[in-house]
Amino acid sequence: MKSVSITDFAETRSINGITLSPSGKNLAFSVKQADMEGDCYQQHLWVRTPERLFRLTGGGQEGSFCWLDDDTILFPGDRAKRHTDEQPCTVFNRISIHGGEAEEWFVLPFKAEEPVFVDENRLLVLGEYDHSRFTAGEDGALRPRTKEEMADDSRWEIFDELPFWANGKGIVNKKRKRLYLCDIRENTQTPLTPPMMQVSEFRWRAETGDILVVGTEYTDICRQKQQVTLFRLDGSSTCLLPQDVLDIDAAGFLGDQVLLAASDQKRYGTSQNPAFYLLNREGCKLICDPDISLGNSVGSDCAGGGRRICFTGDQVLYLETRGHSSLLMEMDGNGQARPLSPHLPGRIDGFDWKNGVIAYTAIREQGLQEVYLLENGEERQVTRLNEDFLKDRRLAPLHYLPFTDSEGVTIDGWVIEPLDYDPNRSYPAILDVHGGPKTAYGEVFFHEMQFWAAQGYFVFFCNPHGSSGRGNEFSDIFGEQYGVRDYADIMEFTDHVLKHYPQIDEKRVGMTGGSYGGFMANWIVGHTRRFAAVASQRSIANYVSKCLTTDIGYYHNLSALEASPWDNVAQLWDHSPLKYADQAVTPTIFIQSDEDYRCWMGDAIQMFTALKMHGVPARMCLFHEENHELSRSGKPKNRVKRLDEITRWFDQWLKA
Repeated sequence: MKSVSITDFAETRSINGITLSPSGKNLAFSVKQADMEGDCYQQHLWVRTPERLFRLTGGGQEGSFCWLDDDTILFPGDRAKRHTDEQPCTVFNRISIHGGEAEEWFVLPFKAEEPVFVDENRLLVLGEYDHSRFTAGEDGALRPRTKEEMADDSRWEIFDELPFWANGKGIVNKKRKRLYLCDIRENTQTPLTPPMMQVSEFRWRAETGDILVVGTEYTDICRQKQQVTLFRLDGSSTCLLPQDVLDIDAAGFLGDQVLLAASDQKRYGTSQNPAFYLLNREGCKLICDPDISLGNSVGSDCAGGGRRICFTGDQVLYLETRGHSSLLMEMDGNGQARPLSPHLPGRIDGFDWKNGVIAYTAIREQGLQEVYLLENGEERQVTRLNEDFLKDRRLAPLHYLPFTDSEGVTIDGWVIEPLDYDPNRSYPAILDVHGGPKTAYGEVFFHEMQFWAAQGYFVFFCNPHGSSGRGNEFSDIFGEQYGVRDYADIMEFTDHVLKHYPQIDEKRVGMTGGSYGGFMANWIVGHTRRFAAVASQRSIANYVSKCLTTDIGYYHNLSALEASPWDNVAQLWDHSPLKYADQAVTPTIFIQSDEDYRCWMGDAIQMFTALKMHGVPARMCLFHEENHELSRSGKPKNRVKRLDEITRWFDQWLKA
């Protein structure tokens, strides 16, 4: 058996988009794996029938799909390379699960996703509508711009709204997702939603011909509350909920009414947990406020995702993060909820329900993703896609080590001991802080942590105040508490670990974290000298600049700090790590991507420059053409370089 190597993430398989066929008889999913030689990812569709499990496609780029019937799958795939930046399109193919090659079926002249058929020739899709591709004539009517008119567009960008860019999407100024009714036979695409509405989700109800649409219509600033509208195939519509009332997490039909998972943001701002509302033509009624984190928020660097909520007609099924794991729940129209899946350590990433059959992907026992069927409250594993990898690797043991903080609150924490741990030796250690802050660590496989353990490090981590899974009060560290209450938990946890493991040399402890964890890394170097080295990833340094430069800064960061540069700039600055950079002495490396629009590189550059100006050993590794997801889905060679830079930095300062 081998220890975990720096490239081993490429040997793991992640599972995405698990979906049952209409009868529930068969299921399909996409399997993604890194290709180190090609410096890319291969994705293939897999199918499980009652008789067998097999890979269906071989093109390597099949990530999304839907079932046409129990025997046929539709998926986008541009094998002829028709799509170009100048002429975007989406090519849809269909393939039988019983054999044969995929055949091209139809092409839509825009980027399209989430196809839903309303009859044999017509379907609904979300399509990208780019206003920059159109120009207004003298009569005010829009017409497509010619290639000649667009020839110079790559030389500049025009911004006239917020957000003007988005992480993982690039420039989004004047781009919208619109709902289209497409006729394959007639080759027509009719927009149903207004040109300036950004559609976040839609659901089709065949019995009545209604389309439930959640979206935000704006021409200047995209606010974080949405309107709910019923559209019909003829383009007529009825507004059920006006914009700027609720921030809607999910919506669907429940009997003759609409169920919303939504937040009014009145007490906990943009991070408030959603409650459940019933909506009809008479109004909106709160039926249940369970104070839960909807979906899975337990992190891993080797996992895919999928559906987190499913409407079955008279009930809703949804994933919920509870503590440091996630489980599947069921709720009726009266707001009565109960668990469906066993509440086991790990995480459920995505699920589907059809005709009483429930299938989901999950990680169990510090393992990797596999597919499970839920039968009579018990889960049955039906794939072994990552079994060979785990059998061939020696994993360092994970130990649950909670503690009670100074306020009397139990904080979940864990320690991974070094591989081949000898209690008579002295070891260096790495504290790892998660992002969010409203996410959570749990008992799952984490490649970087297992790699560090294989290199002779203790690795320890916890879920301080601000984390998800414990309700709004626990997650609330906003305003004056930001960087205070959470920092205290992290420092107390560090004390707890060092007391429990005297084998850790307290002079050789390092710290790392990304996103919010990067904020905490920058905060730590200005507030304590107890760490021998720090690795700050996709970080936050200056909230005055961050709130005015990033894709979520203008709403989420202002909400988190409960201040703006004009009404309380002192609060923004007081909670900015950059303010305390002149107190820093800890050697720090910065890992940053130049297309990270969530935590813009300006913050990392400011902090790096400040440390250099004050004589602190500092280094920065800036990755080109990568975004906020570098550590999870960046190009494979860049992921290796990132982890190598961090590990070499720790080796230099913690092992020398």
